[in-house]
Amino acid sequence: MGKSTFFKASTLSEVEIANYPFTTIDKNEGVGFVKSDCVEKDFNVKCNPKFGYCMDKKRFVPVKIIDVAGLVPGAHEGKGRGNQFLDDLRQADVLIHVIDVSGSTNDQGDPVKPGSYNPSNDIKFLEFEIDMWFFGLLKKSWEKFARQVKQEREEIVKAVAKQFSGLKVTEDLVKELIGKLNLGNDPTSWSDDNLKDFAKELRKRTKPMIVACNKIDVHGAVEKFKNLKKEFPDHLLIACSSESELALREAAKHEMIKYVPGENNFEITDESKLDENQKRGLKFLKHFLENHKTTGVQNVLDETVFNLLKHIVVYPVATNKLEDKDGNILPDAFLVPENTTAVEFAYKIHSDIGDNFIKAVDLKTKQVIGKDHVLKNNDVVEIIVKK
Repeated sequence: MGKSTFFKASTLSEVEIANYPFTTIDKNEGVGFVKSDCVEKDFNVKCNPKFGYCMDKKRFVPVKIIDVAGLVPGAHEGKGRGNQFLDDLRQADVLIHVIDVSGSTNDQGDPVKPGSYNPSNDIKFLEFEIDMWFFGLLKKSWEKFARQVKQEREEIVKAVAKQFSGLKVTEDLVKELIGKLNLGNDPTSWSDDNLKDFAKELRKRTKPMIVACNKIDVHGAVEKFKNLKKEFPDHLLIACSSESELALREAAKHEMIKYVPGENNFEITDESKLDENQKRGLKFLKHFLENHKTTGVQNVLDETVFNLLKHIVVYPVATNKLEDKDGNILPDAFLVPENTTAVEFAYKIHSDIGDNFIKAVDLKTKQVIGKDHVLKNNDVVEIIVKK
């Protein structure tokens, strides 16, 4: 399916890539980067990132990516390495499901004739496995839990949120879903079907998913991708070629080309230094980008963070000169949820900064902002604290 290739293309981490099922046994962790317009152009300066990097006025902000062991049908019952995979999901904010959109990999991870397998099966099966895992977590102690809630007259919303806080379930979410599914406030009356519906909605909300439709460069894959878009209109599907992105990033790493991840072109630095194989490879990549506009890998990362998670980029600076104490210009760029306030942002930087917050200054508008001011994407903020 190309899961490990996608991970390596995103992070350039050294991981095993092989054409056999379930190459990944233990999880791999790496750092990828989401791309945003850098605010350096708004201030006519050149930034010096401490984390991440900046290319052609595009700021690349780091995010943690985990490549986990693959699933087989029945994983929620412990088949394959299902228990390990599902346990790894607990710490994830969002899931990137990498599938082989060309239909050249079956549900067991075995290579098959391109086009002979229906990739929609992979989307359905993974969602079912995670739904059933959530259901299993609910069902495991539900009867005892429900009786206790009823006997102690504990409010069902608070009780469920507390019980499943490890899965980032909040009281507001529980209240919303109970109302949406018309479940009522007596948990002892909830049937297994009620619990399954509740589990499915919890999964959708706490583990949102994007589908990376890999191997779009294989013959017939574009048509299959179009069919998937029709079959799953409510899903976020992105066509991509991990192998192409990996080749581009490796070529850029070895200074053969200048390439900004996610862009539709690249520049060969010195063609005289390339051998014939390298020239042919880069010609193929040029042709691919002409046809597809992007490899899709960077798009997947950007859509995951900015669309699914609904995060924004905010720049904290120590002085109105846009510098930190060491003179680095715009050194930090933080990813925070939409609707984050100035004081919440201060706490994200450091608890002491939050505790001693007095006010902040929006350095684009030069306006003083209070603690409850809601920040916007690409805000540049100087925070004033008690000395």
